[in-house]
Amino acid sequence: MTRVIPISYHVCRPWLLKVHYLRRDVSTSYQFGLFEDGVLRGVVTYGRALPVSVLVSPFGEDWQNHVLELNRLVLQGETTPNAASYLISQSIKQLPKPKIIISYADAGKGHVGYVYQASSFMYTGLSHTQKDWVLKDDPSRHSRTLMDEFAFEPNRVEKLKAKYGDRLIQVQRPAKHRYIRIHSSKSDKKRIMNCRRFDVMPYPKGTTKNLGDGMSIGSQMIMF
Repeated sequence: MTRVIPISYHVCRPWLLKVHYLRRDVSTSYQFGLFEDGVLRGVVTYGRALPVSVLVSPFGEDWQNHVLELNRLVLQGETTPNAASYLISQSIKQLPKPKIIISYADAGKGHVGYVYQASSFMYTGLSHTQKDWVLKDDPSRHSRTLMDEFAFEPNRVEKLKAKYGDRLIQVQRPAKHRYIRIHSSKSDKKRIMNCRRFDVMPYPKGTTKNLGDGMSIGSQMIMF
């Protein structure tokens, strides 16, 4: 039997730290697990760890407190077909209303976002980009993981420069496909869409670099 149910942060955190490639915490408000025959096979999380500009950009200040980011989506092991879109759709149904869910597919990694298209998200185009601090001799190390070394400390960049010297460089962050889904009553959805600050665009297409738009072949399948 397959089901999607809320799980606690204390269950979610160690599972994600073990499975997800970033090996770092993420701020979450809601966590859901995909269970198949009683075994946890997937996790999706939603949080508000977004800059104010992102919270406001889709529908304005009146709706910013209802915006969540789908910030982790992970499947592990052999799962049923369409498990990722099933996990997303079933978890959104269990969120309180109204909620506006934003998620991204990393175009720089060859992802298009087919899982969000299958989950009835609106496509809003490519996100704005910025520069990230990375180590030129360790490109696999994520910029956020690097910045976490001096989390909550002033002058983080200066401290990183002092530690890594000329190994620390800035690179342009690749653009990401942005997807949005509204979870609300019909009346609220109409009100929210009347405040829309973006164009709903046709879904992008193309061949993804990994099976399932983010999943790797094998025993471990990482979605986002």
